[in-house]
Amino acid sequence: MGRKQRTRAATAVADAGENPRRPCPCGSGKRYKNCHGAGDDVIVIRPFEGLAAEPDLIAMREFLPSATAELPLRGSDGDPVTLASVLPGASAALVRDTGEQLLGMQVQTRSGDLSADLAGALSWARTAEAGSSLPVVGPSTRTSERLQDLLDPEIPLEVTLHRDFSWWLTGEPDAEESAALERANSVILPTDRVDAPGVRAAYWVDTGTKAHLRWVRPEPEDRLMAALARLSERGQLELSEDSKYAGSFRAHGLLVPVWDLDREMHSSEWAEPAATFAARLDEALSGIDDEPLTVAEHRARDVLAGKQITLR
Repeated sequence: MGRKQRTRAATAVADAGENPRRPCPCGSGKRYKNCHGAGDDVIVIRPFEGLAAEPDLIAMREFLPSATAELPLRGSDGDPVTLASVLPGASAALVRDTGEQLLGMQVQTRSGDLSADLAGALSWARTAEAGSSLPVVGPSTRTSERLQDLLDPEIPLEVTLHRDFSWWLTGEPDAEESAALERANSVILPTDRVDAPGVRAAYWVDTGTKAHLRWVRPEPEDRLMAALARLSERGQLELSEDSKYAGSFRAHGLLVPVWDLDREMHSSEWAEPAATFAARLDEALSGIDDEPLTVAEHRARDVLAGKQITLR
């Protein structure tokens, strides 16, 4: 990765003296000492790679309006830590008067590595005074750790969706808090998780004019696009006759396919179609290595690639 390609200043991980021969987490393929550890500023394209919670973290970062989840910390001997889609004031972290520690996902970033930012926010919360908040993670709060060093890599998040932001409050709000709560609640889009066998990190959302299914997929982009192209060529890309594949967006190294849905249907009615599609997709993915794409499937892949955008 050349200097002209490094578009934002960031400190991605540990000091260069810590295990300098390990692979750099930016994904360059270089050793840490020859890449990030050499002092270059980098953006980590896939900051949550290696964690079962990766799709959940991306959903909370990018499009879940009001959601919380307890972090599955390794050997958690300390107090539990709650991850939130967004905290009051878009804070990076806060410690309530009760001592409860919360980290925010939808925050301003000053680093190219969200994983390191979250680890820094957690480090701050562990020692912060009750009733304090951290507006943004900066050099003074960042540590040598990343989220991968702190979480159990095998445990996904159990995300709880909230209809509003009333969980922000622990007591009777004052006038300023009430106004902030009202503003936050006014922009929430109705969102539900689609629960079904083989389905994870899939969410129904009503934008007011359309309903969508947004599904964070854990597969590498090339494999997923090939499988989707195969399904497209077979006429099997839709969830049902009441849906239409709209495209996908990239977020933090993963693809998020999106379908337009019939707004008249309840979110729960999409569980069975999603499960059926998941089975079709798994079958298509399993054959990618053994059976190359046909010419027609390559054309379908090119069409699908034209419906992609990149968020992060």
